[in-house]
Amino acid sequence: RSLAELETFIKQSKTCTLKNQAKNTVFSDGNSSSKIMLIGEAPGAEEDKIGKPFVGIAGQLLNKMLAAIKLDRNSVYITNVVPWRPPNNRAPDSEEILQCLPFIQKHIEIIQPSILILLGGTAAKAILATTHGITRLRGQWHTYNNINIKKPIPTIATFHPAFLLRSPINKKDAWADLQEIQQKITNSEII
Repeated sequence: RSLAELETFIKQSKTCTLKNQAKNTVFSDGNSSSKIMLIGEAPGAEEDKIGKPFVGIAGQLLNKMLAAIKLDRNSVYITNVVPWRPPNNRAPDSEEILQCLPFIQKHIEIIQPSILILLGGTAAKAILATTHGITRLRGQWHTYNNINIKKPIPTIATFHPAFLLRSPINKKDAWADLQEIQQKITNSEII
């Protein structure tokens, strides 16, 4: 019923073996009253150490991306599909994502965002229940829906900041996505 209850439930959960190797459960960061929710893949080494999402070098780029459209961590809510770091920063596998999917679905139900921003292919595939890759999903609005939310949520997928650090040529497309997000926020009068 509340974020505090969900966080306690996830911390006590034994459904995913990733928890056994993680230092921390990485639950969320930002403003829980925000109508803009960002969902990443899974914590990395820095996130696992500190216990917050997007605090490493990819998080620094995410902060710059948000600032480019006049947002910051206090005006958005940030979490991940998987709350525990996979070994060696690998992507979570299908089984791990399925085990953690009810957590992120409940997270969305509690926050009730007006816009969902999916950072990277793993988040996009999990939340949109598709096999399409990020290059096919990005650049257009999708809809997230489930039985426990009031109305379908406009959802956009863009490149994960860690991917952009490895492949800066894609920053132009990410900028186009950010402008699309800014326009949706302005037109919807979300902030």
